[in-house]
Amino acid sequence: MVAEFDAVGLGQWFRYFTAILEIGGAVLLLVPRTTFFGAALLAVVCVGAFFAQILVLHQDWIHAVVMAAVLAAIAWSQRKQFRLA
Repeated sequence: MVAEFDAVGLGQWFRYFTAILEIGGAVLLLVPRTTFFGAALLAVVCVGAFFAQILVLHQDWIHAVVMAAVLAAIAWSQRKQFRLA
């Protein structure tokens, strides 16, 4: 992972930032009242991984797409948790 994040060019701080987002999203995903937010956060991380794989790393990107689709389906099923009013 160190080499991959070096290839992306944003520095190792971004690796730690991504790890914090992934751990936070996983915790939110496990708590029933915050499942929507966890799934949405992790889906956004997957979208970022997809673009990094396609544009910079030139590696396998299908895993990011599949995970984003699964997480988007979870977020959709829990969309009642997201209320603006």
